[in-house]
Amino acid sequence: MFTMPGQPRIGHRVIELDEVDSTNRYAAGERVRLYLPHGTAVLAHAQTHGRGQRGRTWSTQRGLDLAVSFILLPRAFPAAHQFGLAKAAALAVHDVVVGAIERSGRTVPEVCIKWPNDVLVDGDKVAGILIANELQGALLSAAIVGIGLNVNSSGWPPDMRATSLLQKTGVRHEVREVFSELAARMEHWWGCLIAHADEVAQAYRARLWVRGRFAAFRLDGAPVMLRPLDVDNNGRLLAEDEAGRVGAFGLERLRFDRG
Repeated sequence: MFTMPGQPRIGHRVIELDEVDSTNRYAAGERVRLYLPHGTAVLAHAQTHGRGQRGRTWSTQRGLDLAVSFILLPRAFPAAHQFGLAKAAALAVHDVVVGAIERSGRTVPEVCIKWPNDVLVDGDKVAGILIANELQGALLSAAIVGIGLNVNSSGWPPDMRATSLLQKTGVRHEVREVFSELAARMEHWWGCLIAHADEVAQAYRARLWVRGRFAAFRLDGAPVMLRPLDVDNNGRLLAEDEAGRVGAFGLERLRFDRG
């Protein structure tokens, strides 16, 4: 376990809310108002208007799922490498999901990270991550890492392709225990990012959904088949087309065809 000298551990302080529109929005406001320290977590029993990628909403069912935002205050962290934090957060969630399934005694299915940072179990979404970064010149001065994890919920329409820990393990989970494990894994991967960023990049690449396989995308709105290879420091997906050409694509141009 890596620790940052002089910095408190992630999750050392928890602001627990019964209901909030968005843990990220609340964390941002309180950080400015109260100067909350590094590692503070904002945990909500219900989130009504959380945001996901591309402006989508991410809500949680009261008392059933995990909605949390972690406040991180890096020291001399290059802004050019800020997507490394998204990789570290996705790896932390991945660890929690795999650990829960392993402890249930069930065979672990395919658990992958869908670019940029959703976590899928057998192709169904179990968690999403949204990060708000603050830059100061060439450095990342602050980050709020918002994570929504489906813990005990169920009953989504089939076209949503969603799942939960309950559905994949067959047992209910204590949300507070899931939070504690997530905070510990965040601390681990945050420490790795600071001390050994290459380790984070390699672990993320190894867990990248459909890596090395052609999949349907939409590039500038047009259908295209691409083979994902990696994700660079700027968060762009490195992918090969059917002609063998490799390009780097950002979220503003590229998305998976299935959403």
